Amino acid sequence: MASSSYSNPPCAACKCLRRKCMPDCIFAAYFPPEEPQKFINVHKIFGASNVSKLLNDVAPHQREDAVNSLAYEAEARMKDPVYGCVGAISVLQRQVIRLQKELDATNADIIRYAYNEIPQPPPSTAARRSAAGHGGSGGGSFNQNSGFYYPSHWNNNDPGGDNESGSM
Repeated sequence: MASSSYSNPPCAACKCLRRKCMPDCIFAAYFPPEEPQKFINVHKIFGASNVSKLLNDVAPHQREDAVNSLAYEAEARMKDPVYGCVGAISVLQRQVIRLQKELDATNADIIRYAYNEIPQPPPSTAARRSAAGHGGSGGGSFNQNSGFYYPSHWNNNDPGGDNESGSM
């Protein structure tokens, strides 16, 4: 059995590039062996050499964010080669605009409803028959939404006393 001074499995980058992963490998911390597709996408879009140069130029505390950005852009470019993540951003911006318009319309409806500016829906068939004197307990109609009694013009049994002759 051969002994090795570095027994950890190679990072996804070194495995993909088929090279030995050294302890000072710039990719090892950001492309773990459990996530090979992350490096494969980044390598296809940007190239390993360019990513290596970029990581060496970036401050160590910003490298993880840089790799996450590269991985996101690479995945977006794999899905949409022309627009990449800009296409996804545009779709989301249009969705935000559409939802903002919908929210504004809903808020306007709420304000109209609060000030009772929305027209009341037409009464149901039973309420119309009752209002016309075709059944029901009296000769009038009570609108539950407004709290007002509407007398029937076709019935002599007007509890409000407004219509004495029973005809118009």
